[in-house]
Amino acid sequence: MIRIKLSRVLGERRWTQADLARATGVRPTTINDYYHEIAERINLEHFDLFCEALNCDLSDLIVYVPNQEPRVRHDRAGNKKL
Repeated sequence: MIRIKLSRVLGERRWTQADLARATGVRPTTINDYYHEIAERINLEHFDLFCEALNCDLSDLIVYVPNQEPRVRHDRAGNKKL
């Protein structure tokens, strides 16, 4: 699964969601969805702005954590995955 670490990064830098919204022009409700990891989709332009404003890399904001239960049932050749 994809995890958004925006809350941790903002906390480390002592920024509020409102600070990030003012700096980037991204709507506060959108930032709140990322902050609480309830966004179903991400906008790459938003994360580009976040990286610039927070002086960080994308890998500081987003991380892949393997799912406990695999969701992909077949590989590229159509073979069943275990």
